[in-house]
Amino acid sequence: MSTRKTITFILNPISGTVKKAGIPDLISSTLDASRFEHRIVWTEYAGHASVIAHEERERGTDVVVAVGGDGTVNEVGRSLVDSPTAMAILPCGSGNGLARHLMLPMDIEKSLKVINRCEIHRLDYGIINDHPFFCTCGMGFDAFISQKFAEAGKRGKVTYIENVLKEGLTYKPETYRIEDENGTTLHKAFLISCANASQYGNNAYIAPQASMSDGLLDVIIMEPFDMLEAPQVAIEMMNKTLDKNQKIKTFRTQHIHIHRKEDGWIHYDGDPLFTSADVDIRLVHQGIKMVVNGDADKSKRQPNMVQTAFSEFFNDLNVVREDLVRQSRHIQAINKVLIRKLNNL
Repeated sequence: MSTRKTITFILNPISGTVKKAGIPDLISSTLDASRFEHRIVWTEYAGHASVIAHEERERGTDVVVAVGGDGTVNEVGRSLVDSPTAMAILPCGSGNGLARHLMLPMDIEKSLKVINRCEIHRLDYGIINDHPFFCTCGMGFDAFISQKFAEAGKRGKVTYIENVLKEGLTYKPETYRIEDENGTTLHKAFLISCANASQYGNNAYIAPQASMSDGLLDVIIMEPFDMLEAPQVAIEMMNKTLDKNQKIKTFRTQHIHIHRKEDGWIHYDGDPLFTSADVDIRLVHQGIKMVVNGDADKSKRQPNMVQTAFSEFFNDLNVVREDLVRQSRHIQAINKVLIRKLNNL
């Protein structure tokens, strides 16, 4: 009788920006054949990864690997929650939010070596209106952008930034009634995000202090702000300091209910969904088994080149913003002088 673990790789051929053609050979050459008996299955339609993962769960497979982006990870993960089957990730998406939070290497071969070590932890996951999520969920502007992103038909940071800059100028904040164990409050907000993990993807940290093992959701309420302040918000997201912004309110909870004036968009792990005015979000503690990177050292992590480039780009934008603010104040001062002169005529 074989003592090797059974492991199935689910490949999404169209997710993200990484070509998948060479991955099967890389799996065969890198995976430890003395420890694993593996098979590879390609998805054929949206939602197919969830179907395959459910079949593997029923078969008693030890580990199922999501090879793709956060959408593929969500499809696989939601079929494996509350089961003995563990999920692993080979990050091939455009954002890779969950993989980055878990500090998995973005290099496929190095991620396969993490799977070879097969260190498994029980981690938390969330549920929003009956839809499991593993990274973040929310409503408001980020859900609106998720919907626009899905409509765009192409992925990547450029598409995301284009939508943020284009739609952010005209987006109108909503008023939300929030209920949790501490009572009910009203908030006018640009967005509300509930984070199980720390980031959206691409090292954009919406909840820098979030943990997948503390049994709590990090709730982020972003109050309305002038679009001239957007570069500073972006810098803080990349530098893990967003929670220090005065326009950001944060708290932790296991369960939250949000009511808005009308039906609208939400997102879970970046996938948009049109749903009712009432949104219920809760956390399931240690509800999914996941392969983690036991060698990751969070204290030594440095910003990558993309993160640094983004930071420099938004620092440049911030200089422009400050110049516009100074010009605006100067114009206001001139207007006051003109008004006084007109009143003296």
